[in-house]
Amino acid sequence: MRALTVVPNQPGSLSIEDVPDPVPGPNELLVDGISLGICGTDREIASGEYGWAPPGRDRLILGHESLGRVRTAPDGSGFAAGDLVVGIVRRPDPVPCGACARGEFDMCRNGDYVERGIKQIDGFGSSEWVVPVDYAVQLDPSLAQVGVLMEPTTVVAKAWDQIEKINGRAWFDPKTVLITGAGPIGLLAAMLGAQRGLDVHVLDRSTEGPKPGLVADLGGTFHTGSAADVAEKIHADVVIEATGAPAVALQAAEINHPGVIVCLTGVSSPGNDAPVDVGALNRNIVLDNAVVFGSVNANRHHYELAAQALAKADPEWLGRLITRRLPLERALEAFEPGDHSDIKVVIDL
Repeated sequence: MRALTVVPNQPGSLSIEDVPDPVPGPNELLVDGISLGICGTDREIASGEYGWAPPGRDRLILGHESLGRVRTAPDGSGFAAGDLVVGIVRRPDPVPCGACARGEFDMCRNGDYVERGIKQIDGFGSSEWVVPVDYAVQLDPSLAQVGVLMEPTTVVAKAWDQIEKINGRAWFDPKTVLITGAGPIGLLAAMLGAQRGLDVHVLDRSTEGPKPGLVADLGGTFHTGSAADVAEKIHADVVIEATGAPAVALQAAEINHPGVIVCLTGVSSPGNDAPVDVGALNRNIVLDNAVVFGSVNANRHHYELAAQALAKADPEWLGRLITRRLPLERALEAFEPGDHSDIKVVIDL
């Protein structure tokens, strides 16, 4: 079969090549790949910044944003040929730590987890793949064109799940959410905010292309400029930071509003200095009973929440998030720089 592979930590090693066909084990699904989403993590691995090949191998099959259709399934598995599925990315560490032992492998405490297409286990960037039954999630058949958005939706489903848990610490009735960044994570976070009945505001530097219209069609308001200025203007109760830009993340953390909850989902590159008034930051967080926390990855519960959210969403709106589709043989084009209007690039497998 054909697959998108890379030698981790070796820039310029990305290629499409023939690899052995997968053979399902006794408790595994054999899946025909439909599509693969490409995100910043994939581009960082392709550029040689990090990544880990499976033990004893030089090359890693890339890709963690999956969508496929079951070809064969074990008897009694609950799956059948033709089912639309995605694979859960992370696997618990073998020890396991307390979190992994409770199914919360997204919160692994010792870092010995593995991740499909990222760390020590092949990803989903191939025409066929296998996945253990316990790490497959079924999608509504209506999502065949957009179900590849499932994995990024799990990221924000977890973020909202954590926000709502923090809400429970005391009376809190949030009305307004500010999302910084109108990429896939930010727009999907906005979609989940709209599904919760909140007044949704999205900040991004792009003023052209599909992003403003996508926000408007959620009933939200699109902004440019300073996150701090927008947050003060709208009195944001919840902030989800999805750019990873250090200056924007700092503005989000510095928002001064009683009880504000700030969730950081964007991953910043180290080494970017920014002036920080630590005294003012500490004072605001303490006196406002504010919360600033980070969130990454997802466990099975979050995949199930994401599947429910996608099933409730407008498929046409979801389809507009996918701004480029490429066949597998042209997958390397997905790693070339795009413009600010690009949202999600998908490889058709």
